[in-house]
Amino acid sequence: MIETVQRFFESRPESVGQAREFVSMVLTGWGCTERTDDIRLCLSELATNALVHGTVADHGFLVRLNAEDGVVRLEVHDSRRQRPEPRQTVDTDLSGRGLVLVAALADGWGVQDRAPLGKIVWSCFKGA
Repeated sequence: MIETVQRFFESRPESVGQAREFVSMVLTGWGCTERTDDIRLCLSELATNALVHGTVADHGFLVRLNAEDGVVRLEVHDSRRQRPEPRQTVDTDLSGRGLVLVAALADGWGVQDRAPLGKIVWSCFKGA
């Protein structure tokens, strides 16, 4: 059985916390509790990146969750085509570790173009 839900969030800092709560609620409703912490952390990083780097002024971001055959796919849709890339950081850097964390916690992640504009940054979690 395939289940998909999505929600749009405004372009403001408190939206990241609201998106985390949305993801927790959905995963609990689906009975997917094994990897909730990993999924929430990845959502936080991807949503923060969407706000800081991926949204055109006054455009928010969309969070979509899909569950199929024991795999949860998390997507964050934003309005810019610029593709994110993991950065090499040093201990004194205050930011720049988001995609490194996503790569470490998720079973896969990637970026795809979104029509008519923007991109989708996704991550997937087996056994969620």
